Amino acid sequence: MAPTLTPRPHPAPAPDGEIDTLLLGRRIRHLRTAAGLTLDDLGAAIGRAASQVSMLENGHREPKLSLLQQVAVALDVPLAELLAGEAPTRRAALEIQLERAQRGPLFAALKLPTVKVAKSLPTDALEAILGLQAEVRRLLTENAATPEEARRANAELRATMRAQDNYFPELEEHARRLLTAVHHPGGPLSQRSTADIAAHLGFSLHYVHDLPHSTRSVTDLENGRIYLPHALTQANDPRSALLQAVASHVLGHTEPRGYGDFLRQRVENNYLAAALMLPEDGAVALLRAAKAERRLSVEDLRDAYGVPYETAAHRFTNLATRHLDIPVHFMKAHESGTLHKAYENDGVRFPTDPLGSIEGQPVCRHWTARIVFRVPDRFSPYYQYTDTPTGTYWCTSRVQGSADGEFSVSVGVPFAHVRWFLGRETTERATSRCPDPDCCRRAPDELAQRWASKSWPSARPHASLLAALPTGAFPGVDQTEVFTFLERHAPRP
Repeated sequence: MAPTLTPRPHPAPAPDGEIDTLLLGRRIRHLRTAAGLTLDDLGAAIGRAASQVSMLENGHREPKLSLLQQVAVALDVPLAELLAGEAPTRRAALEIQLERAQRGPLFAALKLPTVKVAKSLPTDALEAILGLQAEVRRLLTENAATPEEARRANAELRATMRAQDNYFPELEEHARRLLTAVHHPGGPLSQRSTADIAAHLGFSLHYVHDLPHSTRSVTDLENGRIYLPHALTQANDPRSALLQAVASHVLGHTEPRGYGDFLRQRVENNYLAAALMLPEDGAVALLRAAKAERRLSVEDLRDAYGVPYETAAHRFTNLATRHLDIPVHFMKAHESGTLHKAYENDGVRFPTDPLGSIEGQPVCRHWTARIVFRVPDRFSPYYQYTDTPTGTYWCTSRVQGSADGEFSVSVGVPFAHVRWFLGRETTERATSRCPDPDCCRRAPDELAQRWASKSWPSARPHASLLAALPTGAFPGVDQTEVFTFLERHAPRP
């Protein structure tokens, strides 16, 4: 008879998008030992070596469904019994938690030796180690200043976007309704059509020279006015600030309850603005035609809709998985080598701190996002294959300027999907072993011995690294300046 499993509390969940091989392995081990079978016995029953069964039970192998069906037959249990979402025992749940913790960024950052999770490890030792790990995480969270609040909010947002393949159907529908209301014929959104959208919503536009320096636009809800800067730099799209102001009104945004809410509103504004400038139906038709011809290109999307490269790259990231079945990642990195923002659903591993944050983390020197800064040709797209511990990725990248220096904007896909893209024939290739410190973070021994004790660099950190996150309902905005501005420009009876 097959042993029954008593329901137990769930161990900590596996990372999003990954099969819980640890939980699966512990259930197989529990059922095997309950059936009185050795590793050799189970291996013989399924035609595998005992070492392969051991890897499966230790969560080091993601099995195919056909193999799991063989295991279920050998253990005389239904397949659903193997795949149930609960640990077979409390001890197994503790083991899974410890294994998962030791594979996470916090243990890696502490550089502690790993503990072998074996039967000989007492349960009270397991509990003590996990208790210490939880306390370290709690202290890191509690002692975090407001910049860490922003990092946590960014990490949560990336998880949400990954779960939705970077696609928000409700925002696409908002864009579709607005474009229909102004009788947009399709294709690029003109500046006149942008103004028509504002007028449709009851707003008049006012371009001023004295817009508060801490704002991109100011909306006077009482008088139905949107104030925009009179002068725009080449880096700005004249439609973007207006569409983002309109988005807040359309989406019914209220005063943010915290930084996480503020960040969510920013992302929704940016998404809706891009969905208006590159309407879903037309953009998807263009991308599908390009995929059919194996000529996908962010540059072509940019040129077809007359938007900045970063906007086109973002929009491609929104649409690629949902409509083209292509997993993708997006990166924006500063010329100093630090990661500014990034999204992924293709398995690429971005650099993170112990709390899972990517902002400000150093990008591997061998990644496309860094190498593109050394390419002399700034007019042509740069393509590169990069071999990483999680697979080979192909990326296309461009450098763009800003008031804060140069940034690279990169879009990449796993090797299996590169066949749809222009630039796949590139011979540029690099190997990254990050997060292994010997890849690029640790100086070569010869240089370190020569200079480590004979040099003292003066760091040039961004001001944001030293300052707390600005307080207030709208972080960074000087409300007194904004209210004074509104009073100055409000229509008089």
